[in-house]
Amino acid sequence: MSAAGDPLVGSVQAAAYTVPTDRPEGDGTLEWDATDVVVVRAEAEGTVGLGWAYGGSACAAVVATKLADVVRGLPALDVAGAWQAMVRAMRDDARQGIAGCAISAVDVALWDLKARLLEVPLHRLLGGVRESVPVYGSGGFTTDDDRRLVAQVEEWVGALGIPRVKIRVGEGWGTAVDRDLERMRLVREVAGDEVDLYMDANGAYSRKQAVRVARAAWDLDVGWFEEPVSSDDLEGLRVVRDAVDADVTAGEHGYDLAYFQRMCEVVDCLQADASRCGGISEWQRVAAVAAARGLEVSGHCAPHLHAVVGAATPNLRHLEWFHDHVRVESLFFDGVLEPEGGEVRPRGDAMGHGLTFREADAERYRVR
Repeated sequence: MSAAGDPLVGSVQAAAYTVPTDRPEGDGTLEWDATDVVVVRAEAEGTVGLGWAYGGSACAAVVATKLADVVRGLPALDVAGAWQAMVRAMRDDARQGIAGCAISAVDVALWDLKARLLEVPLHRLLGGVRESVPVYGSGGFTTDDDRRLVAQVEEWVGALGIPRVKIRVGEGWGTAVDRDLERMRLVREVAGDEVDLYMDANGAYSRKQAVRVARAAWDLDVGWFEEPVSSDDLEGLRVVRDAVDADVTAGEHGYDLAYFQRMCEVVDCLQADASRCGGISEWQRVAAVAAARGLEVSGHCAPHLHAVVGAATPNLRHLEWFHDHVRVESLFFDGVLEPEGGEVRPRGDAMGHGLTFREADAERYRVR
């Protein structure tokens, strides 16, 4: 229930954008040349909240045709109630996938709106537990040649001072293991022994193949092995986790608590994506599920979103400073952050999450 006079959500608008990548990109199981993003704006009494998720025009259509009417007229301060209403409205359309991204984008916009109405930084509204959030550099695409790979690692470690770097392996669905290992050795040589080295197979390997790759890279001191097998293969994740020294991680494709509860049984660190799993509202519950199992969580992609929610998450390990999304968010938003000493610090001098949408700059990428 809302007290009389509380602001109500007046409008919810969504637009889809497609941003070409700055070079061909790929991982172990997919190649792409563009990044899709949906931007949502929720308004109450002249104040606008901004949300976004990495999905295309179908996500924007779900917001426009399904979710906007559900949220419009609800108390703007009661984000939990709006989230519940959205999830219930999508019962017959499946919450997973496109609908999950749409819900997430609206939820983020509503949280930003609430913080702006209350005139507080969003990470303070959520309950900050840290002033800054650790990040790791993420890219190292299988489509990169050695020159490009070296340049990216040097930027992360040298220019930005990030002491954790992750590259993609599993090229060609695991058919180029020798090159995977050569690239890992090159990164270790360039980054030095003091930098944490991560690898992400995007589910490209088979179970025993993943174990063999981890053992072949033992001398490189790899501390993070992301999706060594398909994240749908829970038993396979368990097999690899129990056989290798590196922390086995997964969870980026999760959309509901039951999924994350199952995933907690088979990983060393739980990944979650607030732009997919149901926004900030569900991220906080996911983190609690992980904490109950003694696990940390790591923010998948969407770095400026996870910087805010991560600052209010006690069991956070770090967030992913992902090349594509850092680029898109820098193109679309004012107020973006810059890593210092391997961490980003959410802004304390701005209301909400601190980002403002540069609509004119984004217009060229809008999907008509």
